[in-house]
Amino acid sequence: MPFLSKNIGVLDRALRVGVGVLLIALAVGGTIGFWGYIGVVPLLTGVVGNCPVYSFFGLSTCPRSGR
Repeated sequence: MPFLSKNIGVLDRALRVGVGVLLIALAVGGTIGFWGYIGVVPLLTGVVGNCPVYSFFGLSTCPRSGR
């Protein structure tokens, strides 16, 4: 299924996981409020390696050989 194929490269995945964890940690600590739990979205897309928005627009940050 092409919409479930990996379309996020290594650097993109690392950044997504980092931002997701940071947002969730700040929300848990009460620093930024409840909206920080939106960090679940970049965390999950980074872990899974697929971004539905990238799929919709036909984008990919994976190297050609890794597709």
